[in-house]
Amino acid sequence: MGQTAKVLHLFKTLHRTRQQVFKNDSRALEAARIKINEEFRSNKSETCPKKIGKLIKIGADVELLLRTSVIQGIHTDHSTLKLIPRKDLLIENVPYYDAPTQKQ
Repeated sequence: MGQTAKVLHLFKTLHRTRQQVFKNDSRALEAARIKINEEFRSNKSETCPKKIGKLIKIGADVELLLRTSVIQGIHTDHSTLKLIPRKDLLIENVPYYDAPTQKQ
């Protein structure tokens, strides 16, 4: 896959991830859209393959961080926050046991 195709694929992947991570939060969706587009526009004229490769790596790392680390929260009152985890975040968690077994 050429670098142009990789850049376009990363751009689309970041926007898809943004839509999943910030689902039902119009402010966060818009802010993320603006930031993604701004970053890609600011590096649009980059021609050095090494620099482009580094930028692709940074973008892929950001996408991974968004997908695996960001969780939504809703203020229910002035001191309470309700967390809304996505199902894909909970899959890799270690199950909790109320009564752990004794090691023999």
